[in-house]
Amino acid sequence: MSVFAKASASRSARAVVTGVAIFGVSALLLTGCSTAAEEPEASEAPAAESSDVTAIEAGERDLAMKIGTILPQSGALAFLGPPEEAGVNLAVQEVNEAGLGIDIEAILRDSGDTQTDTATVSVTDLLSQDVSAIVGAASSGVSLTVIDAITGAGVVQFSPANTSAQFTDYEDNGLFWRTAPSDVLQGEVLGNLIAEDGNSTLGLIVLNDAYGTGLAEYTTTAFEAAGGEVVATSLFNEGDSNFAAQISEVTAANPDAIAVISFDQAKIITPALVGSGYPGDSLYFVDGNLADYSADFAAGLIEGSKGTLPGLDTATLGDFTDRLLEVDPALTDFSYAAESYDAVILIALAAYAANDISGEAIASHLQQVSGGSGDGETVTTFAEGAALLAEGEQIDYDGYSGPITFDENGDPTDATIGIFEFNADNTYSRIN
Repeated sequence: MSVFAKASASRSARAVVTGVAIFGVSALLLTGCSTAAEEPEASEAPAAESSDVTAIEAGERDLAMKIGTILPQSGALAFLGPPEEAGVNLAVQEVNEAGLGIDIEAILRDSGDTQTDTATVSVTDLLSQDVSAIVGAASSGVSLTVIDAITGAGVVQFSPANTSAQFTDYEDNGLFWRTAPSDVLQGEVLGNLIAEDGNSTLGLIVLNDAYGTGLAEYTTTAFEAAGGEVVATSLFNEGDSNFAAQISEVTAANPDAIAVISFDQAKIITPALVGSGYPGDSLYFVDGNLADYSADFAAGLIEGSKGTLPGLDTATLGDFTDRLLEVDPALTDFSYAAESYDAVILIALAAYAANDISGEAIASHLQQVSGGSGDGETVTTFAEGAALLAEGEQIDYDGYSGPITFDENGDPTDATIGIFEFNADNTYSRIN
């Protein structure tokens, strides 16, 4: 976002640091050209002109802020709720424990899915409590049902998992942000992966919403650019429980590989596909359904199948997963926990930089604290960042989800897409 505080509410104002935007686009596209997505290095961006950077007011802060969440406690993405909420709770805990003049109250609510109005009810409740920001939703389709209500109220919406490309140019008054990369990148990595595995033809079974159709489009483009042919694409709707027609349509084309682009509908689609005679090791999964299926599928059902998921390797995250387990000892999956944690830390740092908890003020500083000024000192914790901001210094927060640096659309300019393979017990391991 533009670092002009007065222009925080306009999309055009977010384009001031054009050098960052141009660099970010190049970095994102180049990262997506190989399925061996490497861990991104610390964010670097051309320095903005000093006149484009909002000066940070030195001195102590005394801020109290409410942050709401609309993360999936129910619905087709409910398996993502626990790690995302753990990431939020850990970040809130660490900001408050820092004792540096900002205190956050987190109000956790359910997003449900697009088959219910749960998200709308939750957002109405949160806005009535004067939250400064809402973290969520996980589903792009759900976010599209509430984004106008949230941003129209002058509140920041910050998703840790929305990947639909629709949000890049959405008219959101400069208030929608995300730590998850656009599906332009995941689709490119997935399409190239399927081709590099030696598959010449591909079938797609796709959730008919903003997430599913967008990811299918970019996967198709990449696969066909690599010389392959998509021979069948069959759509289903949220709430469907029988997928026999989609399975018949796709398997009739006899593709070398099938990509299932769905949420937890994969629990039904996958056994039915394999039961129809299609080999389980020729299936490909995505972030919406890459999950531990050890309690759902017969042993070996999808051994050797692969999938993609944005985020760094947990082996590079140090004690982060241990700290998450202290917050929620029942966690077995950490998908989008880092992105959720970083969302809260960035919101807190932006409020601290602005010395203001209004949504507009936070939004006007998010690109700046992520490194948009081009000359900020790199920090990796809230405490480090807040200490420098209190001295009037610029910062560049690099988090557990990556370097993050935002472009003028509120999208991260750097991202890593992990490639995973399913084991004999239907759990998955990172292989790239």
